[in-house]
Amino acid sequence: MKAREADILIHPGLFGGGPGHWYRRWAAKLQTAETIEQDFFNPDLAAWTANVIAAVRLAKRPVVLIGHSAGALTLVHAARYLGDGAVRAAFLVAPPDFSQGAASLAGAENFLPVPEDPLPFPSLLVASRSDPYCAFEVAEDWGHAWGSLLIDAGDAGHINEESGHGPWPEGLMVFARMMARL
Repeated sequence: MKAREADILIHPGLFGGGPGHWYRRWAAKLQTAETIEQDFFNPDLAAWTANVIAAVRLAKRPVVLIGHSAGALTLVHAARYLGDGAVRAAFLVAPPDFSQGAASLAGAENFLPVPEDPLPFPSLLVASRSDPYCAFEVAEDWGHAWGSLLIDAGDAGHINEESGHGPWPEGLMVFARMMARL
């Protein structure tokens, strides 16, 4: 599948990311991409999930989801409502383990427990071995539970601007390969 044949819905993480963040750049670059906007400073899992479901229902083409950090967790929580075939795949990047170090963030508890059911669509999970918000082993366990193909990003931090992943061309290449396999 080519990117132009899908509605690509991108869900940022907490605080929404600045214009230099890789997913904001991708949203501007990919012709059929759209960012699912939320109140990123006040995480409300129920509202965020409802907005994801609504965005998928409004799509005109098959949907491919992209989520970073809490956005990835939001997509995983929404997945149980998205098993009707509209979503063709998900690209999940650096989901945080809110039961650990990031738990002090307001609203983090709403994301717990993290679903451990297989996702109803193919997924790819990109995880870093030096993510300050999630141990690689936790991401690896989630990937196994979700049925995701796990991509080891090495020592890549949280795969955001702060860790040097502004444009993140390597991620875009992995995403393109995923799309080609759909």
